[in-house]
Amino acid sequence: MASIDKQKIVESVPQKGFFGHPKGLFTLFFTEFWERFSYYGMRAILVYYIYYEVSEGGLGLPESTALSIMSIYGSLVYMSGIIGGWLADRIFGTSKAIFYGGILIMLGHIALAIPGNLTMFLVSMVLIIIGTGLLKPNVSSVVGDLYSQTDDRRDAGFSIFYMGINLGAFISPLIVGELMDYSFHLGFSIAAFGMLIGLILFVVTKKKNLGLAGTYVPNPLAPEEKKKVYTIATIGVIVIGILAAILIPLGFLTFDSFIALVGILGIGLPIFYFTLMYRSPKTTPEERSRVLAYIPLFIAAVMFWAIQEQGSTILAHYADNRTDLNFLGFDISPAWFQSLNPLFIILLAPVFAGMWVKLGDRQPSVPKKFSLGILLAGLSFIVILIPGYLAGTDSLVSPLWLVLSYLIVVLGELLLSPVGLSATTKLAPAAFSAQTMSLWFLSSAAAQAINAQIVKFYNEESEILYFGIIGGIAIILSILLFAISPKIEKFMKGIK
Repeated sequence: MASIDKQKIVESVPQKGFFGHPKGLFTLFFTEFWERFSYYGMRAILVYYIYYEVSEGGLGLPESTALSIMSIYGSLVYMSGIIGGWLADRIFGTSKAIFYGGILIMLGHIALAIPGNLTMFLVSMVLIIIGTGLLKPNVSSVVGDLYSQTDDRRDAGFSIFYMGINLGAFISPLIVGELMDYSFHLGFSIAAFGMLIGLILFVVTKKKNLGLAGTYVPNPLAPEEKKKVYTIATIGVIVIGILAAILIPLGFLTFDSFIALVGILGIGLPIFYFTLMYRSPKTTPEERSRVLAYIPLFIAAVMFWAIQEQGSTILAHYADNRTDLNFLGFDISPAWFQSLNPLFIILLAPVFAGMWVKLGDRQPSVPKKFSLGILLAGLSFIVILIPGYLAGTDSLVSPLWLVLSYLIVVLGELLLSPVGLSATTKLAPAAFSAQTMSLWFLSSAAAQAINAQIVKFYNEESEILYFGIIGGIAIILSILLFAISPKIEKFMKGIK
């Protein structure tokens, strides 16, 4: 899109009205707040719903299967963002992508609210995965449309928007976790209601607050191309449906085989992207060097997310089965621990931002920040094995051990996640800037695809070994990354 068109979009948005920022930030802040409220509220209790007995309101699946399903679900959510971004860029624009995504998410939560139905559970997962892929990347894109490239408020605007994400993620597990004791489906209904509020707010305020933002299609398909895409998509859905109808009754397509398939995709897609970028004639020699520098950072990110994302699987299971949930006379819901990550981010993100500004040129390089982030992730798993080592794995432990583990991994996240986003934009080849950002999110998809395989090895008997091996691998990788940091910096060709 031409710069003049971008300027027209900015001019169409009321530039004052939300804490000194464009009015559209109000719309996007609360749309994302309610979407994250619904997503994290659902996710906080989903693993329990999958493995609790039917008599307790759950589906009664094996615990190891439940942990793998959660990991695969998270992996597919991140993979679907690639499709959602492409659809917005080529077919219907970001605003419509947000609306369609919100509708699908809400329908997915409604499907979850139907008691004890495995079929509806699977339908809900498909709807939420596709819906989140449409909404999540595109709502962030529209935030960027509100500001001109030279607007000094841009970074602060994204910070405010990021706060909305974490506020929604913090509040929802507290509410939905409390309702879990009465009914899982009441909790899922609250998640659906939260998304409904977000949709209503978006529809009612977007015309007045967003102007032209999100209404354009940056790189639209020609009519004949669009017809071809619809044809291929329709044939693809039909073929997948036929294969599923044949393979599932024959026993070839099972949870385990599907988990293995997603695992292959989780690892194969990043390899494909790296190969494509490196070998492309559109990539300059200097950019190829930066692609090589990005590979160890990507591997480090996969290691980090493999630990961080187990907060909603292994540590959620640990909270339910190994933690004393009566603390200082209060009964704690195991789902409440899911609020710790966003709470610590809300409290600590301004501290880290201020620290980097104060350090200026004296702050650690990107590879060294990554190595420190992985080190802390590894230590978070070492910490959580200590109570089992000291008192055995058959006794309940203080919830403070979990709080400490979540705190340590959040410190690592603040060293790695925002730095990774920034490094991705700097190291990306010009011809692959958007796709490289998709590649960054694939680090989480790859991590959770790997998790789907390794969480099967977790149980109370293997607990100490499980946390020790994964935590130890992360610490060793952090030391290696720190040692080769000067080499990586050389390949980054001046990027800091």
